[in-house]
Amino acid sequence: MVKTNIEVGERRVPGDCQSMADVRQGVDALDRALVVLLTERQGYMDAAARIKADRSKVFDRARIEDVVDKVKAAARASGLSEAIAEPVWRTLIDRCIAYEYDSWDRTKG
Repeated sequence: MVKTNIEVGERRVPGDCQSMADVRQGVDALDRALVVLLTERQGYMDAAARIKADRSKVFDRARIEDVVDKVKAAARASGLSEAIAEPVWRTLIDRCIAYEYDSWDRTKG
């Protein structure tokens, strides 16, 4: 099954916001969409924990740097500040690794 459509709710694009209520509605809608996407990402951590035979394979420095490099390139292409993207993704990766360790321990430990 492939999921591709994330419903973010009704909102104005940032350039059309006329009030802080418009801004907050947009941010709240995007936050709900991000939660859906992060839930799916967490599912991939469960899958990785299930697939990896060795707990020592959970942490992979080369993969971390590859992900961050790809995110920074995507950020540049879309206009997202790398000063936002990189630390957010490094924190996300760190928390996902911790989650994957826990998932590995629950399923194989």
